[in-house]
Amino acid sequence: MARPIVVMGAGAWGTALAILLARNGQPVWLWARDPQQISELSAARCNSRCLPHIPFPPALQLTSDLSRALGSSAAPAASGILPPAALVHPCTADVLVAVSSAGFRTVLESVAVERQHNPALRLAWATKGLEPGSGQLLHQVVADVLGDALPTAVISGPTFACEVAANLPTAVTVASANAEFAADLAACLHNNNFRAYTGSDVVGVEVGGAVKNVLAIAAGIADGLGFGANTRAALVTRGLAEMMRLGVALGGRRETLMGLAGLGDLVLTCTDNQSRNRRLGLALAQGNTLAAALASIGQAVEGVQTAIEVVHLAQKLGIDMPITAQVYEVLHAGRAPRDAVNALLNRDKKAEL
Repeated sequence: MARPIVVMGAGAWGTALAILLARNGQPVWLWARDPQQISELSAARCNSRCLPHIPFPPALQLTSDLSRALGSSAAPAASGILPPAALVHPCTADVLVAVSSAGFRTVLESVAVERQHNPALRLAWATKGLEPGSGQLLHQVVADVLGDALPTAVISGPTFACEVAANLPTAVTVASANAEFAADLAACLHNNNFRAYTGSDVVGVEVGGAVKNVLAIAAGIADGLGFGANTRAALVTRGLAEMMRLGVALGGRRETLMGLAGLGDLVLTCTDNQSRNRRLGLALAQGNTLAAALASIGQAVEGVQTAIEVVHLAQKLGIDMPITAQVYEVLHAGRAPRDAVNALLNRDKKAEL
């Protein structure tokens, strides 16, 4: 029997991934900490808040009981709710974490408790960002909490949850130091409309997924100020240069950042208003305060905190990231968006490469 996958996080992205896996015939459980949320999802058989028009496949099960989900290999119940414990049999499961970077460590701590009973557990994450406060890449947080013995992988790329859930063509990268786990996870995700490419550059994939959110805020600010397509293209290109400088300094590879998890995700989030980070930039350019802009979006905007961590990391490593620095100034130092743009335009001339 296929290894079950427990998707931790019932927001838009976790729900979309669980739907994708269930459609592919994979035994999958969608976990959320709040029993009330699970009850509501079970009753509606869809995520009414995040993906209201996408029904859950019959095979998708729901639970707030992580112990039961990780110990279960039972066939899905017709209701999509986990069967009674008496019908549940031990089976090694994989875990796919899809929560915000702010909640990442807490979720891993729950996994660490369960790992005592599931020593063969494998862990993947589709979270993008750096850990708030520490500035650690997420694989470093995993090592802190769970050690470095278990197989791990990261999933990233140009993805909007609603398009994945709607079965629109999408491509991602699955990166892992464990080639077998990368191949297994890619096989679970892959179908005619969802392509999963494998790689080994975890650092490059994580840096791309984090920095692109900050740059998308910059793109939203530029577009909100009416600077046009030329400005947007220049910002994406020079932003990519910043991303690559940081990624290489941390041990990532340039070619990774030219791929789906770098350039691909950067273009997506900088150019489409489905991006919360881009929408935040647009709102700031229109004169809204950060608090008002975040309230209007109503969901986590990863780039706000990531800007702090990336700027601190760049300063520590002595890396020049002027676009990222100006986004930080707008978000956290009260600089007016137009002043930030002027600061970038008035920088000294230099060679492109």
